[in-house]
Amino acid sequence: MSRLIIISNRVSASTGSQSGAQGGLSVALTAALRENGGIWFGWSGEATEHFTGHINFQKQDGVTTATVDLEEQDIEEYYNGYANRTLWPLFHYRIDLAEYERGFAGGYQRVNERFADTVYPLIDSDDLVWVQDYHLLPLGQELRKRGLNNRLGFFLHTPWPPRRLLSTLPEAEELVATMFAYDVIGFHTEEWRDSFYNFVVDEMGARADGDDLILGDHVVKAIVCPIGIDAKEFTALASSPRARLTYRQMRDSAVGRDMIVGVDRLDYSKGLEERFLGYERFLREHPEERKEIFLLQIAPPSRGEVGSYQKIRTALEGLAGRINGAYADLDWVPIRYVNQGYARIELAGVYRAAKIGLVTPLRDGMNLVAKEYIAAQDPEDPGVLILSRFAGAAAQLTEAVQVNPYSAEEMSDAIMVALRMPREERVRRWRSMMDNIEAEDVMWWMRSFTDVLRAAPVAANDRVEAVAS
Repeated sequence: MSRLIIISNRVSASTGSQSGAQGGLSVALTAALRENGGIWFGWSGEATEHFTGHINFQKQDGVTTATVDLEEQDIEEYYNGYANRTLWPLFHYRIDLAEYERGFAGGYQRVNERFADTVYPLIDSDDLVWVQDYHLLPLGQELRKRGLNNRLGFFLHTPWPPRRLLSTLPEAEELVATMFAYDVIGFHTEEWRDSFYNFVVDEMGARADGDDLILGDHVVKAIVCPIGIDAKEFTALASSPRARLTYRQMRDSAVGRDMIVGVDRLDYSKGLEERFLGYERFLREHPEERKEIFLLQIAPPSRGEVGSYQKIRTALEGLAGRINGAYADLDWVPIRYVNQGYARIELAGVYRAAKIGLVTPLRDGMNLVAKEYIAAQDPEDPGVLILSRFAGAAAQLTEAVQVNPYSAEEMSDAIMVALRMPREERVRRWRSMMDNIEAEDVMWWMRSFTDVLRAAPVAANDRVEAVAS
């Protein structure tokens, strides 16, 4: 079987100890590499005075990683700039926060070229190459320019914005045109794929033929392939001694109250302000429930160099303080707001202890926390998932209590529904969602994408030259 070469912005392979704080994507890609063999290439997260292309190889638990350091200017323009101040807000429908700077776009292109220069010599002729996420949209074209004719795929882990929003990006058509260097492009949902279709057809004159999109001489297959979790592993994690200890600690600290939990990276796309306001409305409308529940919000900070992230942290701290000041009593605080991350094994225990999982992003490509919450539950007495209808996971987890996160009233009503839901209904809903999570797990995702990629025709030399030009 051919190796799998995964290329992503950052490399953060799971150690296999189950105690790390890796995100869902890291765990998913690590699992894919363990099955196929190969290399995971990307940025180390470290800065260097001058980019040299030096690769740091490491092998851990059967996964080989290859990382490079970037210059400070690269980090500022490519990562903090174009990726996180231009594309991230745009792809999450926040054009009011998107910054369009030529320097950002130049740095983004430069780093993609540097990635291509560095990883190209590591790729054997029969390897499958799988590029991940919005940081590396033009990388496929850069690899083709260097002569790569391997099967080449791309997966987008964020939403794809509607045509009119994407058109606000000055170089939108040029950027999207580079994606036709890939053989297969994957999206989490039909909605995101349809948005991509609409842009390339209506704005760029591409032609659709089933899953195939044809632009000039270039054909790319666009597929829907929602990412999953390692369901068996996470279920086992929730039953481990360390998770059970965390579960007991949480139940003891709850003092007989029902816990609502939210676990989100500190980001404006996660709808944390709206979540707090919905919870506050519940407290105001149901005073009899106040001391019966509390909200634990875990929100580790991220991208602290970006101004909009500093603002969201300040806003949330103020909002949590105001709500606690208005409703707390000597023996009860309505919100426990924690600004740090925890290992997955600890979170598994937290999820199991929570009566309600509150996953209410304003826009999210998938949201694996929703799936992890379900996988951690006690099958005999599961909690209730309240899920934003704007998360990619909503298309699969249809038995969650789905809400419009912009509506504090809906959020308040959903909390009451979840608190009053009979055990039989909770078990039925949980079983339906768990069946989906087990069937469409991380290995299903990986195999679904790579099976399509393996079936793609190998790029002929003349096609490589055409794409490169």
